[in-house]
Amino acid sequence: MSDPIAIAAADGLPSTLDLDRLALASQQLIEAGQALDAAGQVPATGGNFSCRLSDRLMAVTASGCHKGRLTSGDILVSDFAVRLQGTSRKASDEARLHGQLYEDLPHAQAILHTHSRAATVLSLCHEGDTLSLEGFELNKALEGVKSHETAVRLAVFDNTQDIDALALDVRARLAADDNLYGYLIRGHGLYTWASSMTACRRHIEALDFLMGCELELRRQR
Repeated sequence: MSDPIAIAAADGLPSTLDLDRLALASQQLIEAGQALDAAGQVPATGGNFSCRLSDRLMAVTASGCHKGRLTSGDILVSDFAVRLQGTSRKASDEARLHGQLYEDLPHAQAILHTHSRAATVLSLCHEGDTLSLEGFELNKALEGVKSHETAVRLAVFDNTQDIDALALDVRARLAADDNLYGYLIRGHGLYTWASSMTACRRHIEALDFLMGCELELRRQR
């Protein structure tokens, strides 16, 4: 990984980083990749992950990396507009979606995007623009949810290669609905965020289980 101390300032960004915070973020992203790969949620080179480093910077996974085999060299430093710092490597094409969420959600400290089977299939089966998961005890695994009766809401977007346009659509949905716990992209996968990487990994695990339950219920109807 490039030495963070040597990262040049650009467009008003700081020329140095909190090295301990960057080291912790890198380790958390590597461990998340290993766990989610073992769970079958990031097949091939699917998915992308990030951690907030400051009010302007994030650590984000590089493009084309197998998430189960990440190294520190696969963790890039970028501002939220995806201007990479101190590297010639390319970030994920979807890194701007991470940056937009950090801009709009000050509490978000970690973001995980996975390509699980349940998320991929359910996003195609569901016809509306919001998926509501209700009545499941595991709803309480998500931050702020105290009762199984609380609806866990996920926005649903059509897949597109126009990431800038999608980021604007996500921004508009978040402004209109402050009770979203993530979103699905049809035929693609899930994005979720939380106040820590530990909580974000719990969100991913819980949401994948809940979407699997929802699929099973729909099969039985």
